[in-house]
Amino acid sequence: MKVRLPDDRELELDGERVTLADVARAIGPGLARAAVAGRIDGVLADLAAPVPDGARVELLTLQSEAGLWVLRHSAAHVLATAVKRLFPEARLGIGPPIQDGFYYDFDLEHRFTEEDLARLEEEMRRVVAEDHPFVREELPRAEALARLRAMGERYKVELVEHDLANEPVVSFYRDGEFVDLCRGPHLPSTGGVRAFKLLHVAGAYWKGRETNPMLQRIYGTAWRDERDLREYLRWREEAQKRDHRRLGRELGLFSFHPEAPGMAFWQPRGTVLFHELLRLYRETHQARGYQEVRTPLVLDVALWHRSGHWENYKENMFFTASEGREFALKPMNCPGHCLLFAEGLRSYRDLPLRLTEPGHVHRAEKSGTLHGLFRVRTFVQDDAHIFCTQEQIESEVVGVIEFLTELYRTLGFDEYRVELSTRPEKSIGSEAVWQAAEAALERAIRAAGMPYRVHPGEGAFYGPKLDFHITDCVGRSWQCGTIQLDFAMPERFGLEYVGADGARHTPVMIHRALFGSLERMIGILTEHFAGAFPLWLAPEQVRVLPIADAHHECAHRVVAQLRAAGLRAEGDFRNLKTGKKVREAALAKVPYVLVIGDRELHSGEVAVRARGNADLGTMTVESLIARLGEEVRTRHTEPVERWRRPTEDSALGEPVY
Repeated sequence: MKVRLPDDRELELDGERVTLADVARAIGPGLARAAVAGRIDGVLADLAAPVPDGARVELLTLQSEAGLWVLRHSAAHVLATAVKRLFPEARLGIGPPIQDGFYYDFDLEHRFTEEDLARLEEEMRRVVAEDHPFVREELPRAEALARLRAMGERYKVELVEHDLANEPVVSFYRDGEFVDLCRGPHLPSTGGVRAFKLLHVAGAYWKGRETNPMLQRIYGTAWRDERDLREYLRWREEAQKRDHRRLGRELGLFSFHPEAPGMAFWQPRGTVLFHELLRLYRETHQARGYQEVRTPLVLDVALWHRSGHWENYKENMFFTASEGREFALKPMNCPGHCLLFAEGLRSYRDLPLRLTEPGHVHRAEKSGTLHGLFRVRTFVQDDAHIFCTQEQIESEVVGVIEFLTELYRTLGFDEYRVELSTRPEKSIGSEAVWQAAEAALERAIRAAGMPYRVHPGEGAFYGPKLDFHITDCVGRSWQCGTIQLDFAMPERFGLEYVGADGARHTPVMIHRALFGSLERMIGILTEHFAGAFPLWLAPEQVRVLPIADAHHECAHRVVAQLRAAGLRAEGDFRNLKTGKKVREAALAKVPYVLVIGDRELHSGEVAVRARGNADLGTMTVESLIARLGEEVRTRHTEPVERWRRPTEDSALGEPVY
């Protein structure tokens, strides 16, 4: 028989039943030792999987992302094996690999503790040392259900009855005495799971639905070797130090209260961040020909039927009623902008029309998904809608991409990637319209000269989109900017313009956001800078510290001078030692600290310290104002130290074969 390798070479093998492991051995002993799984005609499979004649085959090692995925999937099964040994009464949920690790859900009356995690790690090491082979078993669906019922695994029974209802054959994996419902694939044996760590326990509703039982989810991580594990744990510790929820409390930026779940309360310092981003937003949009508008927060549900949100998005909306009419709090600004466009007949000379609105929107996110500023129920979306002709699509999208690049550079982000998301299952509009929209976006991103990858089925319900994922200083990717092309909504609202030919035409609508939302961007910036914001963005830019009472009057004058120059300055006039005041200013991450003592009082200068305890010497208040004013005017942002996940420093890439 013959198999085809990724470079199109053919490999000839003998035998009635050839497996992926046989293919690896035929290529070479090194690959036979390193291979952990493979792909047969693009489908992941165990090394023990049979290979049909003529199949295209790839062999995967732990130097590939897919190989790490298989390792982490196997680690999840090793965890479940350990849990069932120590807590036989535990019922199993699901245990998938995730980015950087894995988790497994358990239904157990006993609440897992830190001590339990330590015991489970020890038991996992025993399972690894026993080196049980992962053995795949396939059963007819009826037999699989009978086995699971006999095992008392009611969650697995539900998966087979509902999620796998159309599968005539169901697969299981066995390692030692442990048997689990699983698609696979896995490593050849438990002995391959060497470098791992259990991280924490969290609650998780079964299938993510609040009406289902709450299970206990144990998170873990697994890597190729101990070196990568140590690097990852070090990276994770650094990322946790930057948690915006903790920094938000410590720096007095924002808070959350049970009276308004998922809705941030902005304290004075956080409100400064909010308004500085709005200032940047308004200045840059005005320079690029956008016109700012405002639309109501509450609109009749008839509008949302008309826009298509009712049938595609209503489960994410809040509703209210008044005088016998039903209303919805807007989750998006686009229908309101369509109403504005429809006021009067437009000409092709009016296009492109760029309407922008930093609009307050509400979305009924599930309580279990809420996460600080990253997932909230109300936020300000830096929304804009461009109404244009079909001929203008490419130039307008390229213009937005240039705008995004400029804005992210100002914020200190110089790494990002682009995804083209295509038609989802729930959508409006014809197939022809969607194909035209997807092709138009693809032409634009190519014209901008940017690499991208396709994300099938992840578009908005009204059109395909380009999503921009920025990378922060610890290597995490955040989806922020989006450009969405919409042919359907203008038709639904009957929008028209008079073309150069005198006929009426339907405009194209481009939905776009750059930050995504101000709340989420503030959360990202807080973690990226670890709360040490650049001067132009810092809630408090300068703190003035008089050494003694005799220096207070001078310090008050300096604070007044700084404020008159537009700088956010505060004075610390408490009766504390100067060293303690300096330390507290450092903890508050104030960019500049001015110390005023006898020498400064007589010289008319101030002693200046920059954040990080850098002594800049003494200077006049006027020269300091000129220096800081220029730093604010240019929105200067110093590069931030980079922390990388282990994968980014390793030879990951195309599968090895």
